[in-house]
Amino acid sequence: MNLQKYTEAIGIASGKGGAGKTTVSVNLALALQEKGFRVMLFDADLGLANAPILLGTRCSFNISHVLRGEKTLAEIVVTTPQNLRLISGASGNQTLAGLSAVEVSQLVQSFSDLPEQLDYLIVDMAAGIAPAVTTLMAACHRRFIVMRNDPSSIADAYGTIKVLLEDELMDEIYLIPNAVKNQLAGEELFQRINRVCAQFLSRTIHYAGSIENDRLIQDAHKHLQPLMTFAPASQAAKDFRKLADAVKDLAPVEKPSGAVQFFVNRWLAPALPKDLH
Repeated sequence: MNLQKYTEAIGIASGKGGAGKTTVSVNLALALQEKGFRVMLFDADLGLANAPILLGTRCSFNISHVLRGEKTLAEIVVTTPQNLRLISGASGNQTLAGLSAVEVSQLVQSFSDLPEQLDYLIVDMAAGIAPAVTTLMAACHRRFIVMRNDPSSIADAYGTIKVLLEDELMDEIYLIPNAVKNQLAGEELFQRINRVCAQFLSRTIHYAGSIENDRLIQDAHKHLQPLMTFAPASQAAKDFRKLADAVKDLAPVEKPSGAVQFFVNRWLAPALPKDLH
């Protein structure tokens, strides 16, 4: 397994709530970790954080303590029962949900002070296209959009993609159809969305992989566990491993975008290999 030369940040978003982006974020992070990568999950839903719940983790401090100057980012990182490194957002905090783009940029820059070496930072976004979300998406090196095969989720996913492509001029956008009947249905859903993007936006997006509908995901949620540990042999767990393989095999992003980005200092001065730390 080849370690990343740089820390690669992957933003995971959805046009609307309920598409399953936190489930995807948590289980993709665990699937990458299972393959030997050094992974951190940042629950960037700054108003309604759910990742700690899915991981069965209690966080004494969260990102609100950093923004108020009470803690450093390194001081709020916790290790979950699955040995995943986690930075929690806040829950029920309306002020955090409405952070400005400038405030979010300052938060992104603070990640450069984290001492630990990472291969991947998975950033679980809030739903929608508020300025805080688009600023965080721009700070990532790749953007994954999670959607379901229902009219409102399709419309909202397309709207999100349109904003990222046309208004924010972003690239490296990938689609993850979630809770689909089978892999073929997921690929067909991606093709439909991609054709619309090509026709009306004159741009195309990428396919990351699909997650099949699996009742064990809900069972895992009820037990406050991620699917990857609750039912590691389930179909959806296999799909998350395939998604992790797809991420691993992506061509490396060669250079920073020039905008505010996560760990930009490490792109300018690459981290030492893991065995030299």
